[in-house]
Amino acid sequence: MEYVKHIMEESMEALINHFKIVTQGFKVPAGEVYQPVESPRGELGFYVVSSGGNRPYRVHIRGPSFVNLQLVPNMIEGNLVADVIACVASVDPVMGDADR
Repeated sequence: MEYVKHIMEESMEALINHFKIVTQGFKVPAGEVYQPVESPRGELGFYVVSSGGNRPYRVHIRGPSFVNLQLVPNMIEGNLVADVIACVASVDPVMGDADR
């Protein structure tokens, strides 16, 4: 029983900590940075600009699907209309990501 109480206390502390981060933010160094991260669909990039406050001034997320879809016109050139479906599927886009 003591073990369950200990786990519940740790969980509550973690929940409070996450709530404080979401509501109050955290110290972001002043300046700007672009950080790419490798994802299964390609490079996912984050551009962050901060004035040194507790929240960044600007955050832009560069999704891989938007860049990958730019290849489709070159892929379908000279092919049949039925091949368009296979070409788009081979890129494996997330349209919500490309719509930004």
